[in-house]
Amino acid sequence: MIKVFKICTLVFCISFLFNCKKKEQWKNLLTRNDLKDWIVKIKGQKVGENYRNTFQVEDGILKVNYDKYEDTFNNAFGHVFYKNPFSNYKFRMDYRFIGKQLADGSTWANRNSGIMIHCEDPKNMGISQSFPVSIEVQLLGGNGIDERSTGNLCTPGTHVKYNDTLTTQHIVKSSSKTYHGEQWVHIEIEVRNDSIIKHFINGEEVLRYTKPHIGGKIDYNQEVWKSKEGLPLKSGFISLQSESHPVEFKNIEILNLD
Repeated sequence: MIKVFKICTLVFCISFLFNCKKKEQWKNLLTRNDLKDWIVKIKGQKVGENYRNTFQVEDGILKVNYDKYEDTFNNAFGHVFYKNPFSNYKFRMDYRFIGKQLADGSTWANRNSGIMIHCEDPKNMGISQSFPVSIEVQLLGGNGIDERSTGNLCTPGTHVKYNDTLTTQHIVKSSSKTYHGEQWVHIEIEVRNDSIIKHFINGEEVLRYTKPHIGGKIDYNQEVWKSKEGLPLKSGFISLQSESHPVEFKNIEILNLD
C-alpha cells in the first residue's frame, strides 16, 4: 500500500511539473517581417518616423542599421517600442553587436545598446528627448581587450533600491562576463511590478534590485517629472535602443505573469 502511495505521489508530481511547464506560453513579439507591432521614436523626429530606416526587420531579426546615415549619427538616439505596456513578466532575447560605430558616436556608446523597461508612453516623448523615462537594462559588447560587463542597470529619470539601499547613481554594474566580437548573447529579465527586477545573462543571474520609481534627471518635461518624483514604476512599455553602433536582436519573447 505504501509503495502504491509513493508511486501515485511521484506520478502526481511529474504531472504537476509538466502542466506548469506547459502553461508557460511565451509570446514572440516579432511575428512579422516588419515593424507594424512596434513604435519608433528617434530624437529630432516625430513619434512613428523611422528616420533613415534605422530600425529594420529581416528574416526574424530586428536590426539597428546605419547604412543611410552617411557616417554621421548627430546624437539621433532612437528607441523602438513594442505596442503594448506590461507589468509582471519575463522578457528574453538574443543580441549581438556587429560592424563599426558611426564616426561621431560618443565613446561611451561604442558597442552599447539597451532594453528599456517600464518606459513612458512614446507618444508623450518630446521631439528632442534623448531617452524615455525608464529602467534601462544596458547591453555592452567587449572591445577585444578590456573587461566590460553587460546586463547592467541605467536609470534615465528613475531610481531603485540596490542591496536594500536607495541608489541614485546612474549606472550599477552587473556581475556578468565580457562578451567580445560578434557572438550572440542571451539575456532574460524578470520584472515583478514595482517590487523586484532580475537580470540574467546566458542563464546566470547577474543583477537584481527593487522598488523602481521616478526620480533623477530627464531632458524633457522636467517640472512634470519632478512633481511625480518618488512614485513607483509598476508598468510601462518595452523598447530597444539605437545609440550609434549597429546591433541585432532576435528571438524576442515575453511571458506575461499577470
